[in-house]
Amino acid sequence: MRLLILGTGGMAAQHAKHFAAIDGVTLVGGVDVDPARLEKFNTTHNIPNGFASLDAAIAWGQFDAVANVTPDSIHHPTSIAALQAGKHVFCEKPLATDATKAFEMVDVAEQSGLINMVNLTYRNVAQLQKAREIVTSGQIGAVKHVEASYLQSWLVSKAWGDWRTESQWLWRLSKKHGSNGVLGDIGVHILDFASYGSGLDIDHVFARLKTFDKAPGNKIGEYELDANDSFTMAVDFNNGALGVIHATRWATGHFNELRLRVYGERGGVEVQHRHDGSKLLVCLGENADKGLWEEMAVEPVLTNYQRFAGAVRAGKNQEPTFRHAANLQKVLDLAMVSDSEKKELPTH
Repeated sequence: MRLLILGTGGMAAQHAKHFAAIDGVTLVGGVDVDPARLEKFNTTHNIPNGFASLDAAIAWGQFDAVANVTPDSIHHPTSIAALQAGKHVFCEKPLATDATKAFEMVDVAEQSGLINMVNLTYRNVAQLQKAREIVTSGQIGAVKHVEASYLQSWLVSKAWGDWRTESQWLWRLSKKHGSNGVLGDIGVHILDFASYGSGLDIDHVFARLKTFDKAPGNKIGEYELDANDSFTMAVDFNNGALGVIHATRWATGHFNELRLRVYGERGGVEVQHRHDGSKLLVCLGENADKGLWEEMAVEPVLTNYQRFAGAVRAGKNQEPTFRHAANLQKVLDLAMVSDSEKKELPTH
């Protein structure tokens, strides 16, 4: 597979590193509107061809697939252009900035018959994959309750830098700078963690969003700090189970932690994923009567990058597809409406 890296910012380095390590994958081109950044990226990753636009790369045409690592708002036009040019697309999350655009991308992708996948990175967590296997195989019985959280502390801790002075963080707090807050930034990850790990789809959502005062006038320089900092969701799943999903940037002591608990009529599973490692805890069989949880060893799994390359090679799509990501975006969009209208909303 000859791969074009579209967008050469921070996350693009991860794409280049992972794809270059896969047998049969060759990085043939990079695209960026910033010539200096593009040259540095291509030199670092030994990429022979550089282009100032996707149109120029498509005119050249000597590639099979695109890793789309552009800013969120650019995913929609660039992914559609690549698909219409006959190129497979591996797109960063979120698929689009709203569900309408996301489903437009789905239509083009599915009509093209090309491989279309979204890099929901926590699918690479082996413990999540194993948890889903246990749940969907029926080992915990019918799922009754799901609890999922995504906790970050960078509004409290300076471990990653100081958001009060650094634009890389400030833009995430400002709507006019393109942020939908914690809901838009990490909401898609925890929704996927919950629905994928439980093997269930979300049918109804009732959400609350909260933006806390963080500076005089809630403004620092050109940045109006009006994007949400925390959200909570009460959800119904398609099998009737209830769920609670929440995320915040005010979680003191949690640098970057996702947690999922799935409880069934005969047992339960818990996934803990932190910046320093992951765990899978299970309460199964006789342990359900005793209330005993045990950590389960898990074998490594293929990454999204490896599975995309395999999908292109086999000519058969793999999850997470554009459609799956669009369905998640629909829930995120409805969460914002639910908060403003203070009512529960169906997803179908």
